[in-house]
This record gives sequence, structure tokens and C-alpha cells, in this order.
Amino acid sequence: MSTVKTLSEFIIERQEDFPYATGELTRLLNDIVIASKIINREVNKAGLVNIIGATENENIQGETQQKLDVIADNLMISAMRSGGEACAIASEENDHAVFFDSVLSKQGNYVAAFDPLDGSSNIDVNVSIGTIFSIFRRKSKVGEKANLEDFLQKGSEQVAAGYVVYGSSTMLVYTTGNGVNGFTLDPSIGEFCLSHPNMKIKEDGKIYSINEGNYPFLPEGFQKYIDYCKVDDKATNRPYSARYIGSMVADFHRNLIKGGIFIYPETTKAPNGKLRILYECNPMAFIMEQAGGIATTGKQRIMDVELTELHQRVPCIMGSKNMVEKMLTFL
Repeated sequence: MSTVKTLSEFIIERQEDFPYATGELTRLLNDIVIASKIINREVNKAGLVNIIGATENENIQGETQQKLDVIADNLMISAMRSGGEACAIASEENDHAVFFDSVLSKQGNYVAAFDPLDGSSNIDVNVSIGTIFSIFRRKSKVGEKANLEDFLQKGSEQVAAGYVVYGSSTMLVYTTGNGVNGFTLDPSIGEFCLSHPNMKIKEDGKIYSINEGNYPFLPEGFQKYIDYCKVDDKATNRPYSARYIGSMVADFHRNLIKGGIFIYPETTKAPNGKLRILYECNPMAFIMEQAGGIATTGKQRIMDVELTELHQRVPCIMGSKNMVEKMLTFL
């Protein structure tokens, strides 16, 4: 019988891989794990109770908040506040960052950024959604209240990032800069167990993920690449398969495992792109690079982009090395 390794055991074993290994980041990751288990429970029972559908509120992005969005956001804030390892949290659901003012939290060395429920428009139709998280060491003085500058760091400064996908099974994937590992939730014991060690994305793939409904609004180079993907050419394994779920976590996860490219570029309707760099692009770029792939805006490495505001948006191209490099030739 093979030995099952739980996520908690794995994190403790790999603690020495963390910069500044003191156990604090280990505890912070465990707080996120606990919150994600509770979110998973709420997602699974959403159809049985009155927590599907939209609220009457909009978030800072101008998007209608789903009821589960709000629940997931509150769960993450509560977990970070009570844990004490994070001195502040930023979420795409809130206009401003939440700076904790307890004595314990002010001693925390980390700040955390979240998309608490990515792809939440899919909730009502029972399609995969997810949670994305990103962790930085604070820049402000320990013992004092955190400030906005703690979040306006390049993605290359991340110390950990990951996501949870709530699908046919629930899976957590994360990196601390020493490779990517995936854990599947075993509901019988309530633990995430190592199922995908040392995840690597294939250098080539046959899947492209983009909202083709935006085709008329895309720059010419992206239109040409979509056309290229559809050409029948056995020498280059084309045509490729179009797969687009509308949940970044789900699309990214499939391409990470099978090989492919995820594209969310600028459009005439959204000239800066739609995805947020702090909550979505940076954490996913960290994972993608650690898995051997590429993550770029089309003009520069995503994790080298300077942040000037909390909800900053950027174009996003990430996936298998050869596919991304080919995509860039069209630009």
C-alpha cells in the first residue's frame, strides 16, 4: 500500500525551501487550506441552499457580485485576520485593501492577495470555478500597520502562489519557487493529498483557450494566430482544439496538465486587458514559469510589470513554451 502524503505534511517537510523559514509562512498556507475547504463545502451545497445567483452589489471592477463571491471573500479575510501571519489582505471583491490593526496582525510578515472565487459567473450552471492566491513579504515596518506599497510589488517578489479548482474533484496547486505540486481533496478524510508531484507543462500542446467571441475586437496579430490554430497541417499537429470555460483557474489547470496556451489579450473594449495582475496574472504566471512555461503580456514578462494600483489590469498570454513563442511571432 502506497503512503498518502497530505498537504500539511508536505508543507512542513518543505519548510526549509521557503525564504526566511520560520514556520510563519507554513501557518499562513495552512490558513488558506482551511479556508479553501470551507469554500469547497459552500460551493458543493450551493444548489441546496439560497447562495447561488447574484447580489444587488457590484465590485470595484463593475461586475455584479455573486452570493458565493461574497461568502468566499469573507471566509478568506476571516482566516487571514484570525491567523495573524498576514498583516493585510487585498481582494478583487473589495475597493481597498484590508489592513489588520490587531497587535498580532501588525507583527505579521506577509500580505496576501486573492481572487476568492474566480469564474463565479459559472456558479449557477455548475461549471468549474476556483480560488487564486498570492503571498508577498511586507515592505512596511513590522509592528506597524501595513500600507498600499506592500501590495504594489512585482510578481517576481512573490514568495508563494497557488489556486484551488472546484470541479469534479477539488484540487489545490501551489508553488513557493521550488517547483509546482498538486493536491487532490479526499472527502473521506477531509485532507488534500499529494496527487500531482513536480508538475511540468509540455513544451508543445494542441489546446488554445481564448474567448473567440471577442475576435472582432482583437488586435490583428491575435486574429491571425486564431486563424493559424484552425489550419489543417499535420506537420505541426494542427488544427488545434479550442477549449474555453470562462474560468481562468479551470482553463489554466487543463492547459497545465495537457499542454496548451491561455490567451486573454487587450481588446478595443478593454485596451488594458481584463484580468487583474495582482489577483490573477501574477500568481498564475509564477506557477506557469515554475512548471516550465511562459507568461507574458505580449510585450514583457508578466512578473516584471510595475504595479501602480491595486486593481491594475494587463493582457495575458501563458502556457506551453513553444506555443507562446509561436504566438508572439504574430505580434
